[in-house]
Amino acid sequence: MATQTTAPISPKPSSMELTAINTIRTLSMDGVQAANSGHPGTPMALAPVAYCLWQQFLRFDPQDPVWPNRDRFVLSNGHASMLLYSLLHLTEVRAVSKDYETLGEVSVPLDAIKAFRQLNSRCPGHPEYRWTSGVETTTGPLGH
Repeated sequence: MATQTTAPISPKPSSMELTAINTIRTLSMDGVQAANSGHPGTPMALAPVAYCLWQQFLRFDPQDPVWPNRDRFVLSNGHASMLLYSLLHLTEVRAVSKDYETLGEVSVPLDAIKAFRQLNSRCPGHPEYRWTSGVETTTGPLGH
């Protein structure tokens, strides 16, 4: 079980926090740009909020993504799906088999981000439960 014990984020992020936030933004922009489809604005705007949530509040263990007592990050907005994929990549959440066995690989490798919104990618335009480890629910195309 991983617990977060870092100091609260100040109104002015430290250099390290700003680098982490900008890395989330950059991965999100790059994924959308590579797909030539999607919207980078929401993940760019929400990167500081997501960073704060994942660093300060969520209880989860990236090595054990099926830990029953974990907090779930549910993102219902397909326009912000690259935000979720960036977070899964940067925290190195482990992939899980269809039988819920943790595999030795990361759920969202960089190549999956490069293949955002492409056929059979682990990073579809709208996150799907059991397609990508770390995605906790499917809301369907355009949230339906």
